[in-house]
Amino acid sequence: VFGSARLRDTESSEALLQEAEASGDQARIARAHALARNAHYYEKARAFGRLVAEYSAGRAPHDMLFVCTGGGPGIMEAANRGAQEGGGISVGLSIALPMEEDANPYVTPALSFKFHYFALRKMHFMMRAKALVAFPGGFGTLDELFEALTLMQTGKIRLRVVLLFGREFWTRLIDFELLVGTGMISPEDVKLFHFVESAEEAWGVIERHYA
Repeated sequence: VFGSARLRDTESSEALLQEAEASGDQARIARAHALARNAHYYEKARAFGRLVAEYSAGRAPHDMLFVCTGGGPGIMEAANRGAQEGGGISVGLSIALPMEEDANPYVTPALSFKFHYFALRKMHFMMRAKALVAFPGGFGTLDELFEALTLMQTGKIRLRVVLLFGREFWTRLIDFELLVGTGMISPEDVKLFHFVESAEEAWGVIERHYA
């Protein structure tokens, strides 16, 4: 599960908004409003993590699925948190960054790993993934998503389910129709991913793909 490290849950976002409004700082208020508007993505990632954990409960090891994130805050924390709430374990592949010292507290401790190089970390994401779930995010999310799409487009790795949460966000950010219309990608390339709006819809796509 990929996505912004900056997003917070609904309760935390509302508390930050109240503090910002009390401060009177307009820039701070604007940032807090943006967090509050996007808190629903945190809750959807949390719900998705719970669904994965509930699916795996009581299944044979070869039929289990586990949430794997970058181990950081925001969307990553949400997915790990949901998995924990669903009674499951989850993986965190964190990266050594000045602003992120430790993995979020919801990663299963024995499955928490820290990487120095982004490239090696992305390789480990891709080696075992059955599905890639991308929530709105910044440069890091885009880097991870587009490397995966490029590797599948060029046949360097096997096809996986790729889910983009929030059609409005992704289609405003990236004009896929322009890429097709100008011949920069093939029409078939947009079939490499699916837009979804809820945890249940995302899980449904995975279920249908793997029958």
